[in-house]
Amino acid sequence: MNTLKNINIQELSKPEWIVLAEKLWDSIEKEQDDLEVTHSQKKVLEQRFAAYQQTSADDLKSWEEVKNEMINVDRF
Repeated sequence: MNTLKNINIQELSKPEWIVLAEKLWDSIEKEQDDLEVTHSQKKVLEQRFAAYQQTSADDLKSWEEVKNEMINVDRF
């Protein structure tokens, strides 16, 4: 892995920022087995899954419905 020192990302052009972001993402992806889900994250996932399992199909929304709600939120 290449090591960068003292890089000022504010001085990078947008294309250079994109390349840097891609390299960062690729390095994380390669080491994803090293990423562990914490106990608190597991707990949240279990709670959300339990809530999902208790939800009636009639209460679920399509992606289009959710997206439209997000777009139409009143902004202050």
